[in-house]
Amino acid sequence: PQALKILDDEMQSDVIKIGGMVHNKERFVKRRQRLLGPNGSTLKALELLTGCYILVQGNTVSCMGTFSGLKQVRRVITDCMKNIHPIYHIKELMIKRELAQNPELAEESWDRFLPKFKKKNVKRSKPAKEVKKKTYTPFPPPQQPSKVDLLLESGEYFMQKEQKERAKAESKDEKQSERTQERMRKREAAFVPPTQEIAANKCVDVKEKKQKEKNEFKELTHSLKEKSKNKASRKAAIDGDESSMLLSSKPKIKK
Repeated sequence: PQALKILDDEMQSDVIKIGGMVHNKERFVKRRQRLLGPNGSTLKALELLTGCYILVQGNTVSCMGTFSGLKQVRRVITDCMKNIHPIYHIKELMIKRELAQNPELAEESWDRFLPKFKKKNVKRSKPAKEVKKKTYTPFPPPQQPSKVDLLLESGEYFMQKEQKERAKAESKDEKQSERTQERMRKREAAFVPPTQEIAANKCVDVKEKKQKEKNEFKELTHSLKEKSKNKASRKAAIDGDESSMLLSSKPKIKK
């Protein structure tokens, strides 16, 4: 029934090829789905606002409607493939629809009413290691020696199987002996006695620590003594005041 509408004189059709707009297949599928929306709600909103019939199929989008409507639909679809969400265009179209109903704003520009969306450029995370570019040379790099060339250089190529195994075992023993020697050195390093300078410095540090501790202890005792003296003097003063008050309050006996 929709195809019969094209027979009307006012109806035009347009086929938009979206296959070549995005090269990555996964990205293309995501953006095409964004055009449809959840349960085809975005597509339905576009059809209502533009007055066009839109069908998304494979690598093409076929539209049918008035010339101005088709123009709007093409703009929305191309922008959607350029990673601009169709919801922004839907908002704009809704505002334009409301403004068109007002006859006072027919001759005025609608720029002040239309929303202005800012582009947000998300910074991509930089790689942890920055690869330095090598200097360009027209000559190819020197050919690396093959395994056979290396065996020929070392003389292992002409050796028998038993000789090769013996050489391997010897190299293994050498490496093992080196490792054991390193371990022994590390263990012995813990038992090496310190030099005279280090010992003297340690003695000085110990003496300084002891002296500091003595000084701190003296300061503490002195402060405690002063506090106790102050308390005793205050107590004596309070007792004296109380005794004087009692004497004054005693009644005088008449003879």
